[in-house]
Amino acid sequence: MKHTISVLVENHFGAFDRIATLFSGKGFNLRSISIGETEIPDISRMTLVTDGDNQILDQIVKQLDRLIDTIKVIDLTSTYHVQRELALIKVSMQKATMEQIKNITDIFRGNIVDITNNSMTIEITGPPDKIDATVNVLMPFGIIEMARSGLVALTRGEQVKKNNKEKIKKNSKGKSQITN
Repeated sequence: MKHTISVLVENHFGAFDRIATLFSGKGFNLRSISIGETEIPDISRMTLVTDGDNQILDQIVKQLDRLIDTIKVIDLTSTYHVQRELALIKVSMQKATMEQIKNITDIFRGNIVDITNNSMTIEITGPPDKIDATVNVLMPFGIIEMARSGLVALTRGEQVKKNNKEKIKKNSKGKSQITN
């Protein structure tokens, strides 16, 4: 089963390496990883997609939580969450197929971000199923190359914005925690 895990980590050199080493050292499969800064500049969010049963997922969460740079680990798989992915797809194009490709791009609410005499690059954003469907429809035209960003995800919740008074504090073991 596929699992989506959100990990908040200190934005320090080596944090990603420690997580990648954990996955390779324990033999866990990492299907995708996306990393970026959060609303707090000293914290990054990693969205990991991995395979395994619930026992493997429990091991992964416990191992991630033990890492010194880890602040919070959330298994998003069984929670209400929003997930998106970005894909850039370069499609072979001829004058005869140009309108068809443009129509497909519009149907999937994508954008044409580059065009040449013989190719068109399309940007598609959405859930992974939407990206997969777009790829399947464009396949007959000839996909020259493609890049996918990996999944980014957040839990759904109350639409209340905090005063951004959250601070990063070190606990007695030297591990960072988010506090109000």
